[in-house]
Amino acid sequence: MNVEQVYKDANALLDGHFLLASGNHSSQYLQSAKVMEYPHKASQLTNALASMIRDAQIEVDTICAPALGGVLTGYELARSLQVRSIFVEKKEGGMQLRRGFTVSKGERIIICEDIITTGGSALKAFDAIEALGGKVVAFASLANRGFCKRIKGASTSKSECALPKDIPLFALDDFSFEMYAPKDCPLCKAGHSPAIKPGSQG
Repeated sequence: MNVEQVYKDANALLDGHFLLASGNHSSQYLQSAKVMEYPHKASQLTNALASMIRDAQIEVDTICAPALGGVLTGYELARSLQVRSIFVEKKEGGMQLRRGFTVSKGERIIICEDIITTGGSALKAFDAIEALGGKVVAFASLANRGFCKRIKGASTSKSECALPKDIPLFALDDFSFEMYAPKDCPLCKAGHSPAIKPGSQG
């Protein structure tokens, strides 16, 4: 599967001047919500991701996604793997399980995002699940921004990666875009329009 082409066909690989969640700027942005807008495309992607997880013989009981960005991807991956789907939500700098969701002691859980950049949100979900007695057996995402090493990926783990090194990350492809601190951003220096934040908190 050509994942980059899937994003392009869905107008989900954007060019412009973007403000990322990290505070950095970039000339490209992945808007996975545009891919997940079409259930048949979502199923194709999560079926491929599920195949990678099965091939690695990862045993899983539940998929947990950080809200809001990972919820659709997590749900579709749970459907592909035929397991339960839950999500955690932001609370005071961390993540919390709400809405009557529960986790059993030793329950095998995959933390699923739409995109893994440094893995900060996924790590907060990991902390929330492990605090409740769950066992995180893997991380998964449609796209990996190249800071963390994924299974069968070419990129190496960089210092910015927040994910535990002993837990595997499964993703369909690497998307390594240049990022710039605002003071060093060539788009700002060239007089482009102000950076926009197209994500859920934009």
